[in-house]
Amino acid sequence: MSDPTPVAAPSRAATSGLVLLAVTSVAWGLSWPVSKYVISEWPPLPARGLPGLAGSLLLFAYAALRGDSLLVPRALWGRLAVSAFFNVTLWMVVMGLALLWMPAGETAVIGYSMPVWTALLAWPLLGERLTARRVLALVLGFGGIAALMGADGFAASTAKLPGVALALSGAIGFALGTIFLKRFPIKLPGATSAAWQIGLGCIPVTAVGFAFEVPSLDALTPYGWAGLAYLTLIQFCLAYLCWFAALQRLSASVAAIGTMSVPVIGVVASAIALHEPLGLSQIAALVLTLAGVALATRS
Repeated sequence: MSDPTPVAAPSRAATSGLVLLAVTSVAWGLSWPVSKYVISEWPPLPARGLPGLAGSLLLFAYAALRGDSLLVPRALWGRLAVSAFFNVTLWMVVMGLALLWMPAGETAVIGYSMPVWTALLAWPLLGERLTARRVLALVLGFGGIAALMGADGFAASTAKLPGVALALSGAIGFALGTIFLKRFPIKLPGATSAAWQIGLGCIPVTAVGFAFEVPSLDALTPYGWAGLAYLTLIQFCLAYLCWFAALQRLSASVAAIGTMSVPVIGVVASAIALHEPLGLSQIAALVLTLAGVALATRS
């Protein structure tokens, strides 16, 4: 009789990968209403940057305990800096500011359209063919944004424009960072890579934030402290560790499609916790955007 172990092992790896992906998606989804609440008590940039810096230090400690090297070869410093800017600094700044103009759920929907922009930008930058599926993905993505803009009438939509522009720039910037990593991968242990990128990316976010306004600890309520703790320990530490571990066990396409649940969780959690609107326009935007992301990741 043949040994069934070789067949069972990949199944166990895939199952654990899906569990890790689910933890990541829930953690990132819940971070949207948490971030929205924290910036109601603290300035947006320190509220985003300081948890990131604390999270990066904890990730460094975790990597050291695992025995992973924390050293970065000289040839990789440029790649780390570029990736940290697009995937961390730009994302943190524009998404934190977008929350000043838009509800957390709607910001999450636009932010997680990044696979659609990746599919579009991979055409001129990586030479990947712009298929009919990718064109349709773009149409659906724009349709989702249009649904959000038309939700509350022209005046309210105009007031949201700065937030929409900021969230779009964050999604496009993250797409550029993804394409950069496809062309120039960073070959470091997962925890080490995450720690350096988050740390490097959050230093300018925090510095610029402090230049404009030094946050007061007295302004934080117990809920604010709990929010900062969540962003540090769950969003930056647990979620990123689970994400890199899931990528080791799952294909890139499965992992990308799995993150589609993040804006769903963000929209529903924001409606429950912050009493944000959850009407037909928000649901239509969510469906259109997720359909576009699904096509983009499958094409």
